Amino acid sequence: QVQLVESGGELVQTGDSLRVSCVVSGGTFSDYSVGWFRQAPGKEREFVAAISGGTIGNPYYADPVKGRFGISRDNAKNTVYLQMNSLKPEDSADYYCAATTRRGVWTTAIPYDYWGQGTQVTVSS
Repeated sequence: QVQLVESGGELVQTGDSLRVSCVVSGGTFSDYSVGWFRQAPGKEREFVAAISGGTIGNPYYADPVKGRFGISRDNAKNTVYLQMNSLKPEDSADYYCAATTRRGVWTTAIPYDYWGQGTQVTVSS
C-alpha cells in the first residue's frame, strides 16, 4: 500500500516563505514522479509543480508559481518538498501531493495513482 502524507501547512503572512513536505511510504520512492496540486474554496484543483523520478529529478512549474516556488526530492528520506517563497493571498489553498510510476512530469491529475490527504496553507494580507 502506497501512502503519501503532507505536512508543514500553516497560517503565514504575505511575503513569507514556507516549506511543505510529502513523505511517501509503501513503495520504491525513487521510482515515483511526484506532483503538487492545490485547491481553494470555489476553485478547481490546479497543478502547482512536479518532479520526475529516478536520480535526476527534473522539475516543472505552473506559471503562477514560477520564480517563487521550488520542488525538490530527497530519495534517502522518501520525501518531496515544496519550498514556497514570496507567498501571496492567492496561494492560499489545500496542498496535495500525488505520485505515479509513469515516467516524466505530469501537469494534470489523471496520471497520478496515489494521493495524500492535503495540508492547508493560508496566506493572510
